Amino acid sequence: MFTQVRSADRRVAPVEGQNHKSVMKAVYVVLEPQYQNALTQAATALNASGSELGIELSGYLIEELRDEENYAGFCEDVAQADVFVASLIFIEDLAQKVVDAVAPHRDRLKAAVVFPSMPEVMRLNKLGSFSMAQLGQSKSAIAGFMKKRKEAGGAGFQDAMLKLLNTLPTVLKYLPVEKAQDARSFMLSFQYWLGGTPDNLKNFLLMLADKYVFPPAEGEERPAMEVAEPEVFPDLGIWHPLAPTMFEDLKEYLNWTASRTDLSEEARKGPVIGLVLQRSHIVTGDDAHYVATIQELEFRGARVIPIFCGGLDFSKPVNAFFYDPLNPEQPLVDGIVSLTGFALVGGPARQDHPKAIESLKKLNRPYMVALPLVFQTTQEWEDSDLGLHPVQVALQIAIPELDGAIEPIVLSGRDDATGKAHTLQDRVDAIAERAIRWSSLRIKPRIDKKLAITVFSFPPDKGNVGTAAYLDVFGSIHRVMEEMKAKGYDVQGLPSTPRALLEAVINDADAMQGAPELSIAHRMSVEEYERLTPYSERLEENWGKPPGNLNSDGQNLLVFGRHFGNVFVGVQPTFGYEGDPMRLLYSRSASPHHGFAAYYTYLQKIWKADAVLHFGTHGSLEFMPGKQMGMSETCYPDSLIGALPNLYYYAANNPSEATIAKRRGYASTISYLTPPAENAGLYRGLKELGELVGSYQQLREGGRGIQIVNTIIETARQCNLDKDVDLPEEDASTLELDGRDALVGAVYRQLMEIESRLLPCGLHTIGKPPTAEEAVATLVNIAALEREEDGLRSLPGLLAEAMGRSIEDIYKGNDDGVLADVELNRTITETSRAAIGAMVRSLTGLDGRVSMRNSFGWFYDLLAKFGLKLPSPWLRACCGAGFVQIDATELDKLFAYLRFCLEQICADMEMESLLKALDGEYILPGPGGDPIRNPGVLPSGKNIHALDPQAIPTRAAVAAAKSVVDKLIERQREEQGTWPETIACVLWGTDNIKTYGESLAQILWFVGVKPMPDSVGRVNKLELIPLEELGRPRVDVVVNCSGVFRDLFINQMALIDQAVKMAAEADEPLELNFVRKHALEQAEKEGTSLRDAACRVFSNASGSYSSNVNLAVENSTWEEEGELQEMYLSRKTFAFNADNPGEMNQKREVFENVMKTADVTFQNLDSAEISLTDVSHYFDSDPTKLIAGLRDDGKAPTSYIADTTTANAQVRSLSETIRLDSRTKLLNPKWYEGMLDSGYEGVREVAKRLNFTLGWSATSGAVDNFVYEEANDTFINDPEMRKRLLELNPNSFRQIVGTLLEVHGRGYWETSDENIEQLQELYQEVEDRIEGVVTD
Repeated sequence: MFTQVRSADRRVAPVEGQNHKSVMKAVYVVLEPQYQNALTQAATALNASGSELGIELSGYLIEELRDEENYAGFCEDVAQADVFVASLIFIEDLAQKVVDAVAPHRDRLKAAVVFPSMPEVMRLNKLGSFSMAQLGQSKSAIAGFMKKRKEAGGAGFQDAMLKLLNTLPTVLKYLPVEKAQDARSFMLSFQYWLGGTPDNLKNFLLMLADKYVFPPAEGEERPAMEVAEPEVFPDLGIWHPLAPTMFEDLKEYLNWTASRTDLSEEARKGPVIGLVLQRSHIVTGDDAHYVATIQELEFRGARVIPIFCGGLDFSKPVNAFFYDPLNPEQPLVDGIVSLTGFALVGGPARQDHPKAIESLKKLNRPYMVALPLVFQTTQEWEDSDLGLHPVQVALQIAIPELDGAIEPIVLSGRDDATGKAHTLQDRVDAIAERAIRWSSLRIKPRIDKKLAITVFSFPPDKGNVGTAAYLDVFGSIHRVMEEMKAKGYDVQGLPSTPRALLEAVINDADAMQGAPELSIAHRMSVEEYERLTPYSERLEENWGKPPGNLNSDGQNLLVFGRHFGNVFVGVQPTFGYEGDPMRLLYSRSASPHHGFAAYYTYLQKIWKADAVLHFGTHGSLEFMPGKQMGMSETCYPDSLIGALPNLYYYAANNPSEATIAKRRGYASTISYLTPPAENAGLYRGLKELGELVGSYQQLREGGRGIQIVNTIIETARQCNLDKDVDLPEEDASTLELDGRDALVGAVYRQLMEIESRLLPCGLHTIGKPPTAEEAVATLVNIAALEREEDGLRSLPGLLAEAMGRSIEDIYKGNDDGVLADVELNRTITETSRAAIGAMVRSLTGLDGRVSMRNSFGWFYDLLAKFGLKLPSPWLRACCGAGFVQIDATELDKLFAYLRFCLEQICADMEMESLLKALDGEYILPGPGGDPIRNPGVLPSGKNIHALDPQAIPTRAAVAAAKSVVDKLIERQREEQGTWPETIACVLWGTDNIKTYGESLAQILWFVGVKPMPDSVGRVNKLELIPLEELGRPRVDVVVNCSGVFRDLFINQMALIDQAVKMAAEADEPLELNFVRKHALEQAEKEGTSLRDAACRVFSNASGSYSSNVNLAVENSTWEEEGELQEMYLSRKTFAFNADNPGEMNQKREVFENVMKTADVTFQNLDSAEISLTDVSHYFDSDPTKLIAGLRDDGKAPTSYIADTTTANAQVRSLSETIRLDSRTKLLNPKWYEGMLDSGYEGVREVAKRLNFTLGWSATSGAVDNFVYEEANDTFINDPEMRKRLLELNPNSFRQIVGTLLEVHGRGYWETSDENIEQLQELYQEVEDRIEGVVTD
């Protein structure tokens, strides 16, 4: 638990001998601990001053009110208080607790002063006749002014109040005298508070006593008081601990710096770092961490410009003080480090990111935001596996990332006695060194800069060097190196082709042919390694003494890679434990091995790289053990990356893991596109079926129609569609016309599902945007979604309405296999493609790229002058297909948006952003996610951020979730005849970001709870939906969160936990509330409380990721399925409890007991390019066979996959989804030919899909035999194909052959003896070929 111990230092009372005439009791609650110490000093000084007034003061930090004992103490103090003070209360559940405690006493309190907080807390304000009880409703001048400012958002509220201080006389003249005085008192209070010094706060307390607690009307008994006016500090300024004063003029500060004798010569010539500070820390005297950072930067050879402001809009001092006074367009600073821990504009309440980005983009320098610990003490942070408090992650990491912030390193701790910040010296060292390294990139000439490009190889094998999601790694590196050479970097001996570059990296010139070693760049002796790697001893616990047997020749540690002048292309070592079944069972992950540590020691200490570029999604450094967020020096990601600036090319569609790279590996990410999507199309027997369906529609009523239906049934069986469509055994002549139509409709629907499925063709190359034609399929899918928030209709919706139908109605008919609706749906899809194709062609130049100048624009303009308006190409396409009634105005609005999206898709910032980063410039931030749902992801080349975790789920996500859940429950009921009682769900970080919380909303809807926004629009409240409204029982859930989801969305885990507990505690009939039913059973069985028994949210231990089932499958390091299930149970059973979010403890027994009741498993697919067999995560978290093993009846649960990749969301069974996936990708010539066009990497992609299909057989048994049979026919039985695969990548071809043998050996594939003999012979042949054994 965080901040559960309340400090006695915050209780101040007059001591014996201080004979005060009167005593004022005051209670305060604040967000910022810096006020704690200053208030304590103020009250202590007042009591010791011999004045007639004594102060009894008790203080609380907002986060402490979570603890029941603290909250009871707070309520007791408020009940006896004369005065209540609060500031920056922006955490919803705690704000409500404050209101609940104070509201009953508001009328009795002599004064209640609340500085910027949530509206419900602000309404507690009361000073005489001045009140904010009507805030948001009142028409008074001040209330109106505040409301207006508050709505302006950003830092507006606090800054508006500062402005109000200056414009007070004009506002007050509209108020009656008495009200004007009280309003002035409120503003004066705010001045004292912002002044923040113990003196100002002492006078603040005196002023309240003088005017409100002991007012003059009270007669002679009143204590004598002298109240001084507030000491006012500059709103904007520069502060240096050694300077005699604060500076409001930049030139004066620069002159003072120039006159300093203590600055080293190195610092005078070194980089200039701009620091952003909070004025409240300076004026309250809580500035030790600021002083330490300034000292450290100057000691390491930098100069500093430390700026501050009084409000929360730090862009003002940035714009005022970071530019050369003589040349206002020229920045003075080489880098910026904010020590506030908040967004640049807006602090903890409401931010203005566009304003921040505008300011930072103009300045164009790296922008780091360090974190002072606000919500926890140093010890709590040190002891916690989580690291940072959930609220701190949201406010101080996630929100600054939206401004483009990098490097979220903890800066200072908090003393639990005084609340003052104190320096964490090793963290300050890290911040200073990293800031200087980033700034040095700007200063150092390109010819001298060294870049270490790092590629990944997983599973470890020569055929896998350069693993990255949908990226042609060596093709991309080749382009990057060519570009760097052209821009003045020292790149030598660059091979002429990407293939030659690959060969140079994977083959060591001195090794024998076929040796498994890659090219060796450096042999590091054990002595050198231990001397340069201070943390090497800690690795010995897991790996023994160096050098060990990984990345080692027995004497030395080996660094693999090759040098090309000042560019090094190196291969990151792997985790090391993937081949060891015992290590895979550990509940926590092992440390990096010596070879892994040696690689990063080499880059930093021996080769002395200026930056590292991790190439593609993704490596292992950021997934090494350590805290989830807020690394300490003993966390391995922090130790490994050291002081190296870390650039990272990351797939734009994977914001969750990119965010882990940013937060745990200090990466500045640069997004790259996934390859352009195309429709899967039909092939072989499926194509023939499509033609037969077309013939049937022409001839359906005669005898010929019956013959065609018989042929359709036979062909569908040959294509294994009998698994998806109920095909009759008898002749089609026994069916009526309606029956034949229904059968053909069902087959047609399956074909259309396969044909229209989006798949990325080939691999993306950095700096090579798609051509306009390649963008058509993506645009068609962008156009298929309704975008209410943008006021845009979907193209299918408009086309359906032109025919007098609704698109939902057509989708329903299509899903039910109604032949006419399947055909109409196909026509709508084809018309969408034709209309968008027409727009794209009108904007395409001769080179196939987009030219936003319409070739005939001048001609259309000329005609328009004469009052003639030709229909647009897209309107002509729609009308030509028979949709003549389409709404042309809405259509034009949509196509204006699609034209903008086309520009974004074809723009290219990937190379440009890398070069900017290498020059020490600012990378524009942008959301990661699915470009179809959120075209704001484009153009690529942005520094990826996730989203504000308190903004989900959105209203649209809740609506989409309800539709999916209702479909799933209905399908289960139809097939099983009963309501599902428990559903085992998996939550993924990326899915939630892409869909704005759909899967989170699904879980809440299962349980029958709805999320509610608080008064500033953040989603952190819940409401139980009454059973009458729900219309069904509450379904119990077991939620397994991926490690990434756990890291990014701890607030959402708390929401789910609260939802389940609300349902468990609801006094409802057990047959209508399965959550309560199971929780009561478990509480009785385990002898625990109902709340403890309602434990349903699980994940890995902090700092660990995945169940390791994927590693075992990919490396074939398992014998029995039971081993895989044991890995899952040992690693994925750490329980989350919202009542105690600071720790996750293993509760395997509780997990197993709940899983026993599961009758359904459920996962989501949310975007076309990542499906079930594209990545190993999905089967890694699949509990299907695990549940069957745990259940008393041994029955396997029904497994469903919700597919929301298109506007027409589907709920399919797991086996249906795997069949669809296999038909559209692994077995589809369009997909595998697209992959093989990329050569070496393409073969690896085929091998991966086949291996992940094996993973599904192992965890669920949901793969049909024909999938393996057809894969064998496609890749093995075709001699031409065999030869191609062997030539392109023999190592990955060996893996394909090996996987097929393994699938058969494990009993997942029945096939002929001939096939197995052929595979065995082939395996030997490939092995010989790889090892250089030549047979005549």
